[in-house]
Amino acid sequence: MAHIKSKALAPSGKDKMDFVRSYMPVLAGIREEMEETRPLEGYRIAMSIHLEAKTACLAETLAAGGAEVRLTGCNPLSTQDDVAAAANEIDGVEVFGIHGATEEEYREDLIRVLDFCPHIIIDDGGDLVSLLHGDAVGYGRDIIGGCEETTTGVHRLKARAAAGELRFPMLDINDADCKHLFDNRYGTGQSTLEGIMGTTNLVIAGKTVVIAGYGWCGKGAAMRAKGLGAVVVITEIDPVKAVEAVMDGFTVMTMDEAAKVGDLFITLTGCADVIRGKHFMNMKDGALLANSGHFDVEINKTELEMAAAEVWERRPNITGYRLPDGRVLNLLAEGRLVNLAAGMGHPAEIMDMSFALQARGVLYMAKKGRGLEPGVYPVPTEIDRSVAWEKLASMNVKIDRLTPEQEEYLAGTGD
Repeated sequence: MAHIKSKALAPSGKDKMDFVRSYMPVLAGIREEMEETRPLEGYRIAMSIHLEAKTACLAETLAAGGAEVRLTGCNPLSTQDDVAAAANEIDGVEVFGIHGATEEEYREDLIRVLDFCPHIIIDDGGDLVSLLHGDAVGYGRDIIGGCEETTTGVHRLKARAAAGELRFPMLDINDADCKHLFDNRYGTGQSTLEGIMGTTNLVIAGKTVVIAGYGWCGKGAAMRAKGLGAVVVITEIDPVKAVEAVMDGFTVMTMDEAAKVGDLFITLTGCADVIRGKHFMNMKDGALLANSGHFDVEINKTELEMAAAEVWERRPNITGYRLPDGRVLNLLAEGRLVNLAAGMGHPAEIMDMSFALQARGVLYMAKKGRGLEPGVYPVPTEIDRSVAWEKLASMNVKIDRLTPEQEEYLAGTGD
């Protein structure tokens, strides 16, 4: 039986789905294709992705292809109860997830989406994979493979594969060009700043914004903060990315140094303890702390609480930590993904591409997954490029194509 807050919330969730669906033409085309061919008939698919309107449209697409779909979130604070209720009314989709679930409830919902023994999983952060290699290993008896959405999940997959422990093949959706070049950069960049601004109602212009991590997500956030008039500081551990940040016009320094000058801190690294006790001690009064990495470990909340003389809710999604000397540090969205826990997540047009890759990835796994050895696989180039072509067509953009003579020249076979 589904686990949602209230069926009565479904109309609001349907309105959200209707709106974003109209801005996701590539996924709409795949859904129409699936409705005609029903290529997923007989397949059971388990999904753990941020449970909001764009995700519901992906579940709808897979169900249209004939699949039996179970859906839960990958972060309790990003689950939208009205969307969960609406998605649960889609034929072939059953939903397990409520906003603000406890850790125990969240884990139980993950187990529920697995206990029908899925053939294919769609994971965001690696929690389903972790359970299928642990307490829920028995529910993996029919597993063919799956798709991983985000950087953190890919890191976890590759570590498991390197240790020889991964039991089935997984597609690395995150590193496909049509995902990380757009979703991570433009999606994370815009939605992170939107979440922060909507939560705080404070100006970005004139502030010193410290971006921890200059991967594609960090690049996007830095670009948007700069565009809003901020002075942007980058912290990095990778020398190549640090040089790139300098040449992109940003100041690069250690977090020890940045802690003293930052007004707003945004972590986007996928690592733990990026901002910790010694950094809190040097921060300005009123500093804002936000995370846009997958897990709430980048800002060490335990050390922040230990350092505080007082902790209280200042306004929704802002927790104040008053230090013994009177300075107040502000943690946004409990240190969880600020763009989803305190915002609406990535724009629909961006998720159109990411979820088109997911849908095509599921089809790929259904057709070829049984022939793959356990491991982490890149998205096939033909899938990546097909999504790009479909996106260009939806935007009414045309580009040149090589002539036969040009193809010969590039192949080195011409005169």
